[in-house]
Amino acid sequence: MPLHVPPAPAPALRSVLTALSSPTAVREARTPALLRSQGPVTAELPLPVHVLDRVTAEGVSATRLAGWRFLIRCGDRAVAAAETMLTPDGWAFSHFFEGPYITSTERALRQAEAMPQPYQPRLLSVPSLYMLTLWLHEDSTADGAAGHPAATDLLVPLAPAPPGIAAHRPHRVAELLPVLTHRATPTRLLRSPA
Repeated sequence: MPLHVPPAPAPALRSVLTALSSPTAVREARTPALLRSQGPVTAELPLPVHVLDRVTAEGVSATRLAGWRFLIRCGDRAVAAAETMLTPDGWAFSHFFEGPYITSTERALRQAEAMPQPYQPRLLSVPSLYMLTLWLHEDSTADGAAGHPAATDLLVPLAPAPPGIAAHRPHRVAELLPVLTHRATPTRLLRSPA
């Protein structure tokens, strides 16, 4: 089934395209693959990036939209990504980057394309675990900038994943969220009786 990629805000896309056309922005980015790219580059697959801040006592995840991420493609492969952020003046280009999450995101998106059910792809960051997942939202017509993971949505951990969590293995939110919550909860030091 095809994925239903939500449309990015037009100002976010414009800010990325402006940065891509700026030799200064590209040169100052610490992205050797983008600097070495031969031929035209395009910004594709805008994915809203949500951050999992906490899980409430009722088990509801508190997420917030942190930005939009675009894969930067040159030829047949993604060479970098561009991230935008919301400022008081609207959406603005934040930075270019590269690394393992670029290829891992492409791989997870290909996996999701092969699934029988349509999904809306998003990214869900779990900063306390240094973890990024492809969040496959079941409501493919929803506003990509809003909402929180539903129990039946899928999370696909991207590589590198934290120890003990298999990358590229889809998990229902109801199964993976408790594991993430447990891991992200700070351990309390027990005092020995005096």
